[in-house]
Amino acid sequence: MRTPFRNTVTRASGVARQSAHYAGNAFDRLFRAASLVQAGQTPYQTLHSDGLVKLRHYPPLQEDFIELDDTVIPVKRHSHRVPVVIIPPLAVNMLVYDLLPQRSLVRFLRAKGFNVYLIDWGMPTREHSHFNLHTYVAEFLPACLERVREHSGEQQLSLHGWSMGGMFTLFYSALSQDPNIRNAIVLGSPIDSHASGLIGLLNQRLADVAGFIRKRTGFRLHDVQPHWFHTPGWANTLGFKLTNPIGSAMGYWELIVRLGDREFVRNHASTSAFLDRMVAYPGGVIQDTLVRVWIDNQLAGGTIQIGDHIACLDQVSANLLAIAGSEDTLVTPAAAKKIMEHVGSTDKTFRVIPGGHMGILAGSKAPAASWLEMADWLAPRSD
Repeated sequence: MRTPFRNTVTRASGVARQSAHYAGNAFDRLFRAASLVQAGQTPYQTLHSDGLVKLRHYPPLQEDFIELDDTVIPVKRHSHRVPVVIIPPLAVNMLVYDLLPQRSLVRFLRAKGFNVYLIDWGMPTREHSHFNLHTYVAEFLPACLERVREHSGEQQLSLHGWSMGGMFTLFYSALSQDPNIRNAIVLGSPIDSHASGLIGLLNQRLADVAGFIRKRTGFRLHDVQPHWFHTPGWANTLGFKLTNPIGSAMGYWELIVRLGDREFVRNHASTSAFLDRMVAYPGGVIQDTLVRVWIDNQLAGGTIQIGDHIACLDQVSANLLAIAGSEDTLVTPAAAKKIMEHVGSTDKTFRVIPGGHMGILAGSKAPAASWLEMADWLAPRSD
């Protein structure tokens, strides 16, 4: 029979153990976060590097199955004929595509039988400030796709682009009129930036001011040296978090509340490894994007200037799957849906799924909300 004293001692011992567990998780999260990070664990080969841009290839998985949150996915040994090339946006690090073992887009695509390549844009510095949209769309991207074709032995490709990566996908397809881009998957990419909620209203006001200044003085932002627009990685991290400040704050509050859950602490550290290590934007890219995408809103009319050339979206003929996030404040569904009016594709689908700008790619709802459907859409178009 337990005495009141023994019950008190037992409870005190349990509280002490729980407190030590919480303290250990807190210490690790604050001072040993790298040991908790599960991102970037899928093996890959670097097929090409020019010192900045790298091309990755993910070899076949050795497992018989992978876990996708609560779903078990058998690993297919037969590969679809058409490779998938992931085209990331600038400013992000590549951990977002391999965020967690159970939430890794590259592992999922390999398990579904796709031959997966990924372009890593590297970490530009101020010496790369002169790089602009033409540099990436008309120089780096075609060179990488040519190496994918050499390595895979296939001419036809599927391109997967999130955010600015989706714009790169469309710009390249329109500018090059490459007939061998068979499929294009575009997520969270702005086509009508003036329709993007509060940010769209801000863009409209900026357009009014820019128009007034151009008319009165002839001054244009492209008259400024691009190095003035160079944006360091820490600023991109801050800017991304400010697109959803409440969500960012709630993420840390949830960490405090669930500090006793070791798996949650690991997941939080892995997500933060992506969010807190963003990469610099070259000034020329910021200059082009600010003027042509956000202020002048050229894409809303179906065209955009890339260097000295005009890319017309009606020249995009690939099978198209376009996805927007229902809670995306940076690129709202209204801003993304305009793509359906302009691309020349005969096979085109637009979907709105739960999630914000990052969530539609790698959030907890993304695998069930879009990955499985994306694989089912892509499979019959890849053989």
